[in-house]
Amino acid sequence: MSLQPPKLDVSAPIAITSSTKSLNNGEETPSSPTDLRSRADLDHNRALSLMGFQETTSNIAAATMRNELNRMADQIPEGPQRSAFALEMDGFYSLFVRYLAQKSKGQNLDWDSVKSPGPQLIQRYGDFPKVPEAKQSDILSKLAVLKLNGGLGTTMGCVGPKSAIEVRDGMTFLDLTVRQIEYLNSENNVDVPLILMNSFNTDDDTYRIIQKYKGHKIKLLTFNQSRFPRISKDSLLPMPKSPSGKSGDWYPPGHGDLFEALANSGLLDQLIDQGKEYLFVSNVDNLGATVDTTILNHFVDSKAEFIMEVTDKTKADVKGGTLIDYDGSIRLLEIAQVPGPYVEDFKSVKKFQIFNTNNLWINLKAIRRLVDEDKLNMEIIVNNKTDASGEKVIQLETAVGASIKHFDRAHGVNVPRKRFLPVKSTSDLFLIMSDLYKLEHGELIINPARLFNNVPLVKLGDHFKKVQHFLQRFQTIPHILGLDHLTVTGDVTFGHDVELEGTVIIVANQGSRIDVPSGAILNDKVVSGNLRILDH
Repeated sequence: MSLQPPKLDVSAPIAITSSTKSLNNGEETPSSPTDLRSRADLDHNRALSLMGFQETTSNIAAATMRNELNRMADQIPEGPQRSAFALEMDGFYSLFVRYLAQKSKGQNLDWDSVKSPGPQLIQRYGDFPKVPEAKQSDILSKLAVLKLNGGLGTTMGCVGPKSAIEVRDGMTFLDLTVRQIEYLNSENNVDVPLILMNSFNTDDDTYRIIQKYKGHKIKLLTFNQSRFPRISKDSLLPMPKSPSGKSGDWYPPGHGDLFEALANSGLLDQLIDQGKEYLFVSNVDNLGATVDTTILNHFVDSKAEFIMEVTDKTKADVKGGTLIDYDGSIRLLEIAQVPGPYVEDFKSVKKFQIFNTNNLWINLKAIRRLVDEDKLNMEIIVNNKTDASGEKVIQLETAVGASIKHFDRAHGVNVPRKRFLPVKSTSDLFLIMSDLYKLEHGELIINPARLFNNVPLVKLGDHFKKVQHFLQRFQTIPHILGLDHLTVTGDVTFGHDVELEGTVIIVANQGSRIDVPSGAILNDKVVSGNLRILDH
């Protein structure tokens, strides 16, 4: 197993694992206060040009922010950590300046220019030929797989990286991914590396977890996405006062940071030097995001620099980002960018029939070119938060899919729904753990005994929200091959070998409890009131 170079001294909590290679056009990373301030002058001049407005308050905000970032950098002794911190803060400052410009201009999305994408922008997976067997190993040898591993499992009541949650047969998201890549490499006699993009929230735990894969035949690499300072909404100043600061004063700036972070880490150049040309990117919690050689073959033959997998939208997906034709070019449109009067139009399944799965195929040399040319300016997502002290703060984030507009011959591919199996809640986990799926070499396959192509709609109430509570309420996960819809609310438990078919609704009102007995078969049933069966 090959890991990234030794991490920085963790006693100084600057969560940076980036290498300190040169900046664009060979310009060296600043490593002293004098160099930083010289760079600050250049950055500030570029900022003023980029903003394109003369409002004094915004100019002051940009200059003051730059000074605060320099002041924090001054607190770090000269050396690699200062260089890495300065490089990271340059990226943050560029984003902050673009935010000021965007704020000054106001809403600039012209809804009349938003169109549904035509067939030239969205191609159908079913139209692609299978890759010739003789070609498969060749194209796989040029592939690397990257999983976005920056998220925590807190929304499901778990501690640590979400990728460490057990989801099937005692295996975690990460276990299943490693198993998939190992099998892919073994079957095709290739060496596809697995790369994890961590955040400062997940890096330490992930580093400990991956030690168990040392005996596996897989090259496992990690790097950290950036760590940006939260911004006070009132003063527009950074919340942290030092490079270490409180952990709550910093945030990972969304997966749009992938390109800069990959380049800053040195891994981008390392992959290119090793002959890798293609990168498959997906969320670590999407269990449907496996390497598909049919899509890879199309990616290679089409000479596209970027492909986004999309799938048909259902009523459950109406808030998901979608690809659009904007003035003749392809764009990713997120609901946060939509003007209020047009939100319902955005949610329309008739107008926007597909949504982004965040399964992406990207050309590595194209990433290098766009990073060098500083052309990756994705739309900014302004995330308003309240910190632990009650102060209102701003997080500036970007989405990796929004970069599609910058790549040549970029387009979407409409894929089967089975390539989108995210686990965002225990309702999703219920499906993944059930007999609806079979597990083959780390990949989830729809059980052939299922007579319908669709996946059941499952809604579990608050009593099931946390994984620990969810598991306590099932002796075994029910059989659901014939299930269409399940809603469970209140204090409900299930015995073993329960079978659910058709539409099943179970409601235990406040103060009531329902125990579904072992071996019960519920077919198109509504269960309410109290039901307890006690041993004697």
